[in-house]
Amino acid sequence: RVKSLPPPTQRLLLTAAADPVGDVALLWRAAERLGIGAEAAAPAESAGLLELGTRVRFRHPLVRSAVYRDAPLCDRQAVDRALAEATDPQLDPDRRAWHRARAALGPDEEVAGELEQSAERARARGGCAAVAAFLERATELTPDAARRSARALAAAEAKLDAGAPDAAYELTATAELGPLDELQRARLERLRGEIAFAQSRGGDAPPLLVHAAKLLEPIDPASARETYLEAFGAAVYAGRLNSGGGVRQVAEQAGALPAPPESSRAIDLLVYGLARRFTDGYAAGVPPLKRALNALLREADSSKTRVVILSHPGSVAWDLWDDEMLHELTNRMVERARDAGDLGFLPMALAYGAWPLAGEFAEASALIDEAHAISEATGSPYFRNTSLVLAAWRGHPAPALDLIKTACHDATVRGEGRLLGWAGYATAVLYNGLGDYATALPAAQRTVEYDDLGILGVALVELIEAGVRSGRQEAAAAAFQRLQERTRVSGTEWALGTEACSRALLTDGQAAEAFYREAIERLQRTRIAVHLARAHLLYGEWLRRENRRVDARGQLSDAYEAFRRMGANAFAERALRELLASGETVRKPTADPRDALTAQEAHIARLARDGHTNTEIGAQLFISPRTVEWHLRHVFVKLGITSRKELR
Repeated sequence: RVKSLPPPTQRLLLTAAADPVGDVALLWRAAERLGIGAEAAAPAESAGLLELGTRVRFRHPLVRSAVYRDAPLCDRQAVDRALAEATDPQLDPDRRAWHRARAALGPDEEVAGELEQSAERARARGGCAAVAAFLERATELTPDAARRSARALAAAEAKLDAGAPDAAYELTATAELGPLDELQRARLERLRGEIAFAQSRGGDAPPLLVHAAKLLEPIDPASARETYLEAFGAAVYAGRLNSGGGVRQVAEQAGALPAPPESSRAIDLLVYGLARRFTDGYAAGVPPLKRALNALLREADSSKTRVVILSHPGSVAWDLWDDEMLHELTNRMVERARDAGDLGFLPMALAYGAWPLAGEFAEASALIDEAHAISEATGSPYFRNTSLVLAAWRGHPAPALDLIKTACHDATVRGEGRLLGWAGYATAVLYNGLGDYATALPAAQRTVEYDDLGILGVALVELIEAGVRSGRQEAAAAAFQRLQERTRVSGTEWALGTEACSRALLTDGQAAEAFYREAIERLQRTRIAVHLARAHLLYGEWLRRENRRVDARGQLSDAYEAFRRMGANAFAERALRELLASGETVRKPTADPRDALTAQEAHIARLARDGHTNTEIGAQLFISPRTVEWHLRHVFVKLGITSRKELR
């Protein structure tokens, strides 16, 4: 259809296609330079391919793409040159630089320098993809070998931030072709380790990152500590499948660094705390890691997004049983990754933000869906950890076991041992919820054989319940000893409430009641809603077995309502069976109108409830504000409301 139009019209279409912003005034200024008259627009508009109103609009994005891609290179360069000449260098220097770059016939240092400046402006705006695009083209146009290598290295780093590890890897080969100084060589080695982690999450990355950190130590100590922190993160992910020494090896290397003063960066404190945690034991790591996380909250707006997220701050908070810190950190990390446009690490941040122990399963599911969508778009591996845990707590055996089986296969192929740890924990939670304690026990036992950061403690909880209920008291008692060594040092309400509940399971007779009450009292002061509901359930089960049926009904009703509201179906069914056995009559719950919402509608409704505008919601979900409005109209109808104020 385009080829059937008059040549001037085809050239006007090409000029419009070359500039994605759709500035009509710019289009006509460029057309004038190309000798194209205003009459050239009519055939394109009559054919329904183009609309020239307040903006230039193609009938479909693929029309624009076809027009530009099908044109000869010399014609594309000509229209880009005209667009560059028609663009005001003071008002829009970045668009001018981009058009000049596309019009360049060969290496051009002046244009490459302009692109580099544009990249810095884009970085200040948080546009990782734009930074990568500017620097990649600047590399192609750089005539000097040393400068080209430096720009290629910077472009590769930006590509990784933009969620394109394969493109980043290709640019590292370009960087290596030219001369690199010591610092650049160390940065290149660090980048290769980061790319290896982004591509597989397996055991290849930790030794590469440790090697890079060693290279950086004498020339850039601050970057060396950042690299050690990344090495910790990669080793934690490789977990039990890391054949190269794993996280302890990283800890031994990083532990040789001098201890940082109290006023140091959060990154420095994290490196020191993790080194102590994995060389001197859990108790030694708790005080420095608490200081590190507090420092991280203070620096949340200035810390390097990629380094901080890769260091597993959420897992550290989880390991310390600090639910308030976990909540604050995960929210900050998601915000930072969004603001920076860091698509390489936003899925990981979203995965941390989606932990379901707060009982908000619907919100966790929405964050997981978003993380998976971004991972699919960027071609990076999924972060399946939270999907497994959420499926286990939901308690539907078939889909949960399918997820666990797939995750175990993928983890083994990629060498991602941490995922095996979460799969074991999820299996234990699922079967404990179903009341199949004999199956839950070996899953929990396999999980606690390795000290996975943040996993071991909660897996011990599952082991204790499965052991007690399946008649393996000695296994449960040994697990409690290990649990207590951690919870006492942590000292948080989550830790001590969990310890009290586990101790109650192991205690005979009336002495157990005080521990159940302590567990409920402490867990009520936390965000860990699933463990609070579980404490009510265990206490209610104990009361019923003590023939205190009236007292049992109150605890079991609390547990049932909480689990039902969350969507923890297996635990809710377990509570319901106990309630019925206590003689209680349970009414069938009324339908929740929120169940009629699709996952996308529910996510948009929650964001709108929290005060986000349609534009802000669209930016988060990569859809237009108009699409957000369309979804919200459906939400209002389904919920029977008429305004955003009623969403809460």
